[in-house]
Amino acid sequence: MDLESRTAPRPVAGFSGVRAPAVFAPDPGPPVRREAEDPRAAVTALYHEHALGLIRLAHIMLGNRASAEDVVHDAFCGLYRRWEHLDDPNRALGYVRSSVLNGCRTALRRSRLADLVGACQPSAASAEAVVLSGEERREVVRALRKLPERQREVLVLGYYLDLPDEQIAGDLGISPSTVRSTRHRALASLERLLGEAS
Repeated sequence: MDLESRTAPRPVAGFSGVRAPAVFAPDPGPPVRREAEDPRAAVTALYHEHALGLIRLAHIMLGNRASAEDVVHDAFCGLYRRWEHLDDPNRALGYVRSSVLNGCRTALRRSRLADLVGACQPSAASAEAVVLSGEERREVVRALRKLPERQREVLVLGYYLDLPDEQIAGDLGISPSTVRSTRHRALASLERLLGEAS
């Protein structure tokens, strides 16, 4: 069968020898939700690109690497299960980040961790500098853990992940002005707490 016979319009039944006009549907363009066709590939790609940063975020919030990995893993599993229900797959990262924050809140409610593992630190020139630097970091993290959840989340998202106010507002479900006022109160409280510790 040649190309012309496959694409030529067929005769309309009841009209012998008369061909129906060719009706061509408009080109639909590229599929709108290509990711929806293969959620496994889309979630896997998102995981490979953003999992480490989300684990770091959860680690700062929880103070425990293993719990942080569990929270992030659960968030990505939830994304995979709910992929077909996403309104906009391009906003999947915000969905996962919000899930991670909610998972951290849940984990904190359940366990109320007392001790924090010090953050990874670059090697210093001397043993004394390493000890002082590590102690200062632990002191800051202890003070950070004493802040209310919302204040802590705003500081971590803003200063640790370097997200703009609009992104933080979207992830936490608050307005950008609330992000700024919360940050101001959090920094004042953090300064007070660090002053008391000195």
